[in-house]
Amino acid sequence: MNQMPPITKNLLIINCLCFAAKLVAERYGMDLNDMLGLHFFLADHFMPYQLVSYIFMHGGWEHLFFNMFALWMFGRIIEHVMGSKRFLIYYLLCGIGAGLIQELVQYVHYISMDHVTKAMHFGQLIEGNFVVQDGMAVSINLWNTVGASGAVYGILLAFGLLFPEERMFIFPLPVPIKAKFFVIGYALIELFAARSNDGVAHYAHLGGMLAGLILLIIWSDLGDNDLLNKLRRPFRRRGRRRDNINIYRRNY
Repeated sequence: MNQMPPITKNLLIINCLCFAAKLVAERYGMDLNDMLGLHFFLADHFMPYQLVSYIFMHGGWEHLFFNMFALWMFGRIIEHVMGSKRFLIYYLLCGIGAGLIQELVQYVHYISMDHVTKAMHFGQLIEGNFVVQDGMAVSINLWNTVGASGAVYGILLAFGLLFPEERMFIFPLPVPIKAKFFVIGYALIELFAARSNDGVAHYAHLGGMLAGLILLIIWSDLGDNDLLNKLRRPFRRRGRRRDNINIYRRNY
């Protein structure tokens, strides 16, 4: 594990290059985060490719650093366990899943607002992040989502489920905690923080974890411990029932 695995290394490089390109483009009056970030799907600026491209864009140095640090710290371990091809699929699907959850949450927010509901009934247009009513643009508080956080949270979940008993030192806690409790704690923090209006896509983080959980349950050959077995047990029972029905039919 001393050598950096290829997908983790290349993802680190690509994310840093995209951030550098963003800084260069700003000098020429271009906003790559606006072009490649994930817009609300009813907005004029939305494009389907943004569900992938937004994963590689970041808002600032701090945003980039913490995501890349977590990718380096945990991604190389998970890639060694999964293999490079499967890890890349996992990373991208967690990021896409996070984006889809973010779109869903923004849509719920959109339809819950009175002036937005009126705009929908009268067939009025959406431009960028604004609803046009009677020739006036009304903000609907929908932001442009960027960052690898959803994919990174999927990696954190994978570490917690594949190595649940591994002890970790987390600042500022004075004692190490098990990885499974670390992941549960992070999920709870995001769940409670999602109620705030701090401009962070907390539901996207949870969406990345949800996508990762689904993949780890589907990939039954990946990891074998009590925690994963408990999560997979209901699905294994259904599989056995189907097998029994098929055997009965064949015998009949």
